[in-house]
Amino acid sequence: MKIVEQIKLPIVKEMELFEKKFHDSMSSKVALLNRITYYIVNRKGKQMRPMFVFLTAKMISEGTVNERTYRGASVIELIHTATLVHDDVVDDSNKRRGFFSINALWKNKIAVLVGDYLLSKGLLLSIDNNDFDLLKIISVAVREMSEGELLQIEKARRLDITEDVYYEIIRQKTATLIAACCSLGACSVAPENTAVVEKMRKFGELIGMAFQIKDDLFDYTDDAIGKPTGIDIKEQKMTLPLIYALNNCSKKEKSWVINSVKNHNKDKKRVKEVIQFVKDKNGLVYAEQKMVQFQQEALQLLQDFPESDYKASLILMVNYVIERKK
Repeated sequence: MKIVEQIKLPIVKEMELFEKKFHDSMSSKVALLNRITYYIVNRKGKQMRPMFVFLTAKMISEGTVNERTYRGASVIELIHTATLVHDDVVDDSNKRRGFFSINALWKNKIAVLVGDYLLSKGLLLSIDNNDFDLLKIISVAVREMSEGELLQIEKARRLDITEDVYYEIIRQKTATLIAACCSLGACSVAPENTAVVEKMRKFGELIGMAFQIKDDLFDYTDDAIGKPTGIDIKEQKMTLPLIYALNNCSKKEKSWVINSVKNHNKDKKRVKEVIQFVKDKNGLVYAEQKMVQFQQEALQLLQDFPESDYKASLILMVNYVIERKK
């Protein structure tokens, strides 16, 4: 059995019902919109986000979820999908998970409008049901994701990112969404228990940090994973292995690397040399250590919860994040 299916086992029923509710939450009177949202729903990924919501809720409430849990999972998926549709327009990307992106099939104007529509559906789903506490969690996440993207763009121009700024970028860009899923799950079943909601938010944030560092490491592996090696260097993205290497080399080496990344990022031989340089400076070893540190901190936060299938699945999930192959 695939590990993702194993993680899903304790929430199979919830995930099936969620899919139906999620699909219903997108419906519109406009036929074009329904065609597009139908296309979106049928091309879903691993569904990590709703899994975090349901596993967290069930672990805390000892096995029960409620309508708020389903709404929370739907809202986060609606808003996350909206940001992905907009991202594809921003990045001028024609593919998403191996399928054509919305903008590739229906052009940018429609893609932006569909993103706006999904965003409004997410907001209304919360407001119509007075889930203002859940809406706040999600709204903070969207704000942070936008700030993280813009901070990365601002810093990438100069290629002088410190490790602290890097953590701030990935905390906002990647970790904040997983943190929102976990705090949503907790808040849907135990809104009055602010300590537990905050603990699960922190848990999600730590996993998100580990998740992003794992993504950075993929850029330096030769495995046939989803993205070609060195693509982050080609896109001038500052990743943790590269930042560590730059902070631990001579001035001459540093200017060579920065020049390579800025001006020779299409030169395959040069990109290979940069990758080798990062490896020689122990950039990968350092990034792996940091990733494991975040993972261990996340596992620590689960210790006090009673043993259950849901807790076991969350632990599996944490380990899957850093052991996954793509």
